[in-house]
Amino acid sequence: MSLRRLLGAATAVVLLGSLTAVPAHAAPALPRFVPAVSGLAETPEAMWKQSPDGFASLPGYGVDGTTGGQSGRIVTASTIQELKDHAASSEPMVIFIRGTLEATDYVKIPVAANKSFIGVGAGAEVVNAGFKLINVSNVIFRNFIVRDSYIPGDWDGKRPDNDRDGIQLDTTHHVWVDHMKFERMGDGLIDTRKDSDFITYSWNVFADNNKALGVGWTPNAVTRMTIHHNWIRNTTQRNFSLDNTAAAHVYNNFLQDIGQYGMMGRNAAKVVVEANNFTAVQDPIVAKDPATEIVNRDNIFNGTRGRKDNVGAAFDPAQFYAYQKDDAVRVPEIVAAGAGPREDSSPNSATEITVALDGTGDFASIQAAIGSIPSGSTLPRTITVKPGIYRESVNIWADRPNLTVQGATASPADVVITYDLPANGVKFFGGTWGAGGSATLNVLAEGTTVGNLTVENAYDEAANGSSQALAVRSVADRVTFDGTRFLGNQDTYLADTTGRDATARTYLKDCYIEGDVDFIYGRGTAVFDGCTIHSLDRGSATNNGYIVAPSTKNSNPYGFLIVDSNLTSDAAPGTVSLGRPWFASSDPDAHPMAVIRDSTLGSHIAVRGWSDMSGHHWTEGRFAEFNNNGPGAYVNEFHPQLTPEDALKFTKEKFLGDWTPAGRG
Repeated sequence: MSLRRLLGAATAVVLLGSLTAVPAHAAPALPRFVPAVSGLAETPEAMWKQSPDGFASLPGYGVDGTTGGQSGRIVTASTIQELKDHAASSEPMVIFIRGTLEATDYVKIPVAANKSFIGVGAGAEVVNAGFKLINVSNVIFRNFIVRDSYIPGDWDGKRPDNDRDGIQLDTTHHVWVDHMKFERMGDGLIDTRKDSDFITYSWNVFADNNKALGVGWTPNAVTRMTIHHNWIRNTTQRNFSLDNTAAAHVYNNFLQDIGQYGMMGRNAAKVVVEANNFTAVQDPIVAKDPATEIVNRDNIFNGTRGRKDNVGAAFDPAQFYAYQKDDAVRVPEIVAAGAGPREDSSPNSATEITVALDGTGDFASIQAAIGSIPSGSTLPRTITVKPGIYRESVNIWADRPNLTVQGATASPADVVITYDLPANGVKFFGGTWGAGGSATLNVLAEGTTVGNLTVENAYDEAANGSSQALAVRSVADRVTFDGTRFLGNQDTYLADTTGRDATARTYLKDCYIEGDVDFIYGRGTAVFDGCTIHSLDRGSATNNGYIVAPSTKNSNPYGFLIVDSNLTSDAAPGTVSLGRPWFASSDPDAHPMAVIRDSTLGSHIAVRGWSDMSGHHWTEGRFAEFNNNGPGAYVNEFHPQLTPEDALKFTKEKFLGDWTPAGRG
């Protein structure tokens, strides 16, 4: 095979990390291969195919498979304008991308048929730009990065000027996207639309975005596509969303740390999902509509919950092409070693990361900053967030421990993380978000510290009716909140654990927490030290809510401790209960526990300090008070008091055990 044909049809240019500059008339040196990775089923060489596989390899529409610009000139694009000019050319062309090509203003570059876009060397990337393929065919993208067209603050991608995709395909066929990396785009990473067909997406990284990969925008079930060995991580929705696909074959992908849902079939989609690995993915496999057929086989689910649908026969991929699957257990190892551009393997080692809406930070999104931290890294890192309102749902994933997220100023009101999902809100594919799904901030990683910022669930109860709507849910052990504001109504803060028999300790120092119904609750161990706990006024003359609702397991001696704090409210005197016992899911082994001591209790606290809940009398909980003051600090039969001797058993040190968080008084 000639070198020109090798570079076009095989596009082995993906391995050209050692090339010098390539003029339009010169042939590049042969590719440089790297050593095989011991123990992998597929060596790096085998991962870099000589031609596309899957549906992109098949003939159709008068095209004999996907060959890109194999018969054309070889050119190099070193600027966005050169890239635009080459992409629009009517002639076949192999276009090398060298270095960083950055657009001043976002541009979606029109692409003509018969093109190969190949990154050359380390750091080949297109920034603040994407590609648009409309009614074209035979296009290849390999070995470079497309990144950073995110509009600061537009996490939902709803601004009318935000159509900032990485790649958009409309009525386009024979496209191969291979060993690419897409991250932090304004809208979708790839939108495959309007009856596009004969497509293969292989060995790519899709990361740090809300909307990842949508397919459809058509009433016709036409699209045939193969999706294999991709790494989809730290995304929220469309992972993929496969609408009206005639045949979507999804195998050996690694989906990791996904916010809302994983693989979804919609309308009349036929989907085969096999030997993928889903880790920390909610609703990993969803058949949304009655006509959807999804075959779910040989997949691995780690730390997932929700739907794993398996309905209908879909189709048999082997009737279209031959393929070989890797064991789903080994998919994370194989995909992490091989996905993305060849020269893009060095992990982020930065320990100080800045987020800002004005362009002065490393990132404009908190979730994107979290995604920049390598999975499994235990190196302590700090994300400093500059002032602004960040509308996004944030997950501090369990595989990124020892992270500090802090506001840049001393005032927590300067940095606000806000979202507005209610627990009873209906997902568009069925079911409700639930308590955990409603949280604006989920803290899942051990050793996390959050400080000097505000977290808000802005769900409007007055307009939409009452519902749980969490601002914060902490699950991991050794989590610290320092100078943090929690804003919500019902169930503002959930101190959770990874399971009923697990323990998780949280230390809250100098925090402000407001709400009305059970707004501090859960089975975790939590110490509220020097906090202001503010009960909102619901306008009732008799009942303005409940402060705590612990569901401590019976084997845990330590639930909630409120110490050296102020309990405040504008509500009518005597109308707020200190709390009530929560027997979650009627758990007979729960033994809810809370102690309030050395604190100032306002006049809003009820004379009958504690309340019953769901048929359980308040005395079924382990509730006690000690040495409180203020107009609500009653000493009577409804406010059980610790003796001085017993009070020694319920201190910050006892609750936190062998953990001494920074700032513990």
